[in-house]
Amino acid sequence: MVDIFESLGFKWDRSLIPTNVKINSVERACFRFYRMLPEFVWHASVLEGNPFTFPEVRTLLDGITVGGRKISDQDQVLNLAEASKFLLGMVKSNYFKVDKETFCSIQNIVARKEALEWGHFRGEGFETNYTPDVGLGEFGKYTPLPTLPHAPELNRVFSSGNQALESINNPLERAMAFFLFGALQQFFFDGNKRTSRFMMNGILMSAGIDAISVPAAKTNEFNEKMLNFYLTKNATEMMDFLVKCHPDFEQDHN
Repeated sequence: MVDIFESLGFKWDRSLIPTNVKINSVERACFRFYRMLPEFVWHASVLEGNPFTFPEVRTLLDGITVGGRKISDQDQVLNLAEASKFLLGMVKSNYFKVDKETFCSIQNIVARKEALEWGHFRGEGFETNYTPDVGLGEFGKYTPLPTLPHAPELNRVFSSGNQALESINNPLERAMAFFLFGALQQFFFDGNKRTSRFMMNGILMSAGIDAISVPAAKTNEFNEKMLNFYLTKNATEMMDFLVKCHPDFEQDHN
């Protein structure tokens, strides 16, 4: 039997994950994601510290440049928008899969011109020595598996983790676990959390469940809970946070 926690590298209280989340059609989930696309893009950019305002994001997505903003910030927003549309197309056409190819294809868009390299795992390109870390402020840093030529260990961990994820029947639990798996293992030089959230939403929408977006207003809370996750390798608090960001939860508690 696959040990889920050991394979993913973290644990959580599985009894606290809701099992009654609303499941609708894939078409409905995709339509709602498409309708909210500017908000999804803006929320994701705010989590990265991007200064674009929501009106500016809408303007940019309408094909009009925004004056006074850095090209790098603009590119990040456009990458997020393109990745959103790419994911939507995959889910709608039933091409979305929870595999390395899909994972890398999304990161190839998300981190274009931003990461050291993009579109493949750390070590599978020209850079085979540099290992990035995650800054944890006063708590120092979190250093993932080292970057090695051809990424043998990262590939092993992804394969083992993905097998463990397949054993989770609840799509909401499986989706959130994938996000935290990608965020913890840092398979790429950059864009890990963004890419892993797209994968999370691909899993959700493919099951007919609405996508999860972390509101810009909850950025500080998101960062605090992610910091605790990196420190403790316990995802219970972070999963509870993500559940509360789901639109069904918000509607039930308004």
